[in-house]
Amino acid sequence: MIINQSDISAMEQRYRATFINSLAGIKQVVLVGTRSVDGQSNLAIFNSLIHIGANPALYGILFRPDTVRRDTLLNILETGQYTLNYVHAANFEKAHQTSAKYDNNISEFSAIGFTEQLSEPFTAPFIKEAVVKIGMKFEEKNDLKINGTMLVIGSIQHIEINENIVGKDGFVALANENILACGGLDAYYSVNFLGRLSYAKPEKWPEKLDS
Repeated sequence: MIINQSDISAMEQRYRATFINSLAGIKQVVLVGTRSVDGQSNLAIFNSLIHIGANPALYGILFRPDTVRRDTLLNILETGQYTLNYVHAANFEKAHQTSAKYDNNISEFSAIGFTEQLSEPFTAPFIKEAVVKIGMKFEEKNDLKINGTMLVIGSIQHIEINENIVGKDGFVALANENILACGGLDAYYSVNFLGRLSYAKPEKWPEKLDS
């Protein structure tokens, strides 16, 4: 099966969206918690978390074009704070439901059944049930001219994590917590650890590392 650019352009809109999204592969799910300037909490699912750098510690999230109401984006830009929450694979239905278009006066936390947790000095809410919780400070927004999407970059300010999944060398074994992953817009997966390998060199085949 060979598909060229004209074939992609000719695809029915929803078919093309499903095809291209799922073709990108399996990615980690992150639930982004925010709070409006009026104090209304919000929770939304994303599969576009990007590691930008470690020093300073920066993560990015890709937002679709701002053609409809984007409560998460608006809250981040107005308050400068947001949280990243990794949840257990067993919570995949709740995580998916955060993509529903609730009215902006309804908190997804209460509507779906996640417990809202506040950790000072953050005003943005965490998910109490999350296995990893990261507090973020907004740093910059980059508009991508090619398709109108936006890359929001933030700095890590706060982390809550089970110390048992952090190795001596700093490696975080997220698979040990069976975190939720997804493919495309509606398919969900649990993750399995295969192994860690030594730094690749031309003259030497990689060796397995202790996890």
